[in-house]
Amino acid sequence: MAVRQVVLDTETTGIDWKQGHRVIEIGAVELIDRRVTGVHYQQYLNPQRSSDPEALRVHGLTAEFLQDKPVFAEVADAFLDFLGDAELIIHNAPFDLGFLNHELQQAKKAPLRQAVMDTLVDARRRHPGQKNDLNSLCRRYSVDNSRRDLHGALLDCEILAEVYLAMTGGQVDMMGLISTIALPSEVPAVSPPSSAGVAPLVGPVSLQRKTALRVIRASSAEVAAHQQYLQNMGSTALWHDE
Repeated sequence: MAVRQVVLDTETTGIDWKQGHRVIEIGAVELIDRRVTGVHYQQYLNPQRSSDPEALRVHGLTAEFLQDKPVFAEVADAFLDFLGDAELIIHNAPFDLGFLNHELQQAKKAPLRQAVMDTLVDARRRHPGQKNDLNSLCRRYSVDNSRRDLHGALLDCEILAEVYLAMTGGQVDMMGLISTIALPSEVPAVSPPSSAGVAPLVGPVSLQRKTALRVIRASSAEVAAHQQYLQNMGSTALWHDE
């Protein structure tokens, strides 16, 4: 059975939904069996309030741009339909889930109950004492984030999907095989637990033969011809049999 995951991110008007801040963009990227499928979800939202100046500097989504966008309640069903029962991959999951579940509550919907893989928690386990924000992980795993002048929910999902696949050890290629990715030396050589149902790889794939190799031995004539060849090379040859 195919394993479906959704990389999820939000942009908000501020840092705390308890202070009345709202979601202004949702981005989501679909993975199936650790493949980025190209299927995604993006929705801008009218928060019916302004963004804090610091938040606006991060995402650049002005009140003028958002004023004609739907409110969350109008798109809640479409959003939930896209998520389905997929496992969610989120960087700093308590932040996004806190906002989304608050929006769902306001829209009289049940909170999200899917399994969640928090890439920030996993990154801190792998790289203790180091920076583990998304930009730092992009540098560590050689993921291109050159388009990230401003934060955007869908763009950050696309980047996080690459980071997640690199950090957890490999990506399924077009032929359906798992190709390993060389991890930096600072990554512990252990396999992290796989909540996606596919065991991540941190080393080369071991291929085991199911049948014995066929051994073809030289005939007596071939042995004699070889010995004559060595004789013809002279007594100075290191392998000459005196």
